[in-house]
Amino acid sequence: MTSELPSLSPCDALVAVMVAVSASDSNIRTSELVAIQRMVDHAPVFADYDDQRIRAVSQTVMTLFEEEDGLDALFGLLRDALPERLYETAYALACDVGAADGRLYDGEIRMLAEIREELDISRLHAAAIELSARVRHMTLQD
Repeated sequence: MTSELPSLSPCDALVAVMVAVSASDSNIRTSELVAIQRMVDHAPVFADYDDQRIRAVSQTVMTLFEEEDGLDALFGLLRDALPERLYETAYALACDVGAADGRLYDGEIRMLAEIREELDISRLHAAAIELSARVRHMTLQD
């Protein structure tokens, strides 16, 4: 496993959560990348964030995904970087990325469940966040 993991800022951690959901099914879709960039550009939590860091954070996530215990290491980094008050924000951003292409794939479903568990998101709050992501990404077609 990687011996020296980078430390993440709270905003880096939020980006890492979004990238992790996108990469979780081994197919990073353009709609997901656009969703990540849109959220970084417009969400108030990212007001002072240097979006040039997205690439480095994404590379860190992808490198961790290649490691045997990389997911555990990623969650350790997330918990170290994120204040508890941003756990639900992280989950909401993750759900938005998962819903961005109109469908949740198996890998994304598993990753969202891991995030929910690791960040101790209550089932009721998770359901509300998931529903809001789903309805925000509805289209006129089925």
